[in-house]
Amino acid sequence: MRSVAAFLVLVLIWLSGLAAFAARVQQSTPAVRPVLADGIVALTGVNSDQRIGAAVSLLEDGLAQRVLVSGVNREASREDIRTLSGTVRRLYDCCVDLGFNAADTVGNARETDEWAKAMRYRRLIVVTSDYHMPRAMLELRAVHDGPDEDLQAYAVPTESLKAKRWWRSPRATRLMVMEYSKYLAILGRETVLGLGPRDPPGAAQQEGQP
Repeated sequence: MRSVAAFLVLVLIWLSGLAAFAARVQQSTPAVRPVLADGIVALTGVNSDQRIGAAVSLLEDGLAQRVLVSGVNREASREDIRTLSGTVRRLYDCCVDLGFNAADTVGNARETDEWAKAMRYRRLIVVTSDYHMPRAMLELRAVHDGPDEDLQAYAVPTESLKAKRWWRSPRATRLMVMEYSKYLAILGRETVLGLGPRDPPGAAQQEGQP
């Protein structure tokens, strides 16, 4: 009997967390206009055209110097991505970089970090879908050396999740539950890693020095 009660409590906690996660996703759009940054990164995935389009629109508004499109399919060409996003060629040719190495959100974070360091960018605007943003920001902050404030979220809305009773749609429910479960897994990983010893500032640079 106690095991059943404990299970029901866990289910209730999980459902409460899902409701809070869904509310967070829905409240993330319309996105607050970000402040001036060094670069913009668009993470590809579902509705990549909207994500890239939103990133380029911020670039056109002068909010950053360049855009990185992270996680581009290796079979896609630069022209394919330009056509998909509808970007003006002049702006696309001068200020849009494509990253082909990321196959998932972890890869997006690493690719973004490598690009930012190569460009000497510190402040970034992160563009991805609303449901993907919480997990993406966890992964990006895990590899980012600076304060969390350096990473600004700019979420792109997902139409099926904007409905007040989104759980009535099997597709929306599946998407929200899957993303919430992935988010919990990453949150758990970062919590466990945070319990271990941390290197002092500058340790990475000092390693290997006499």
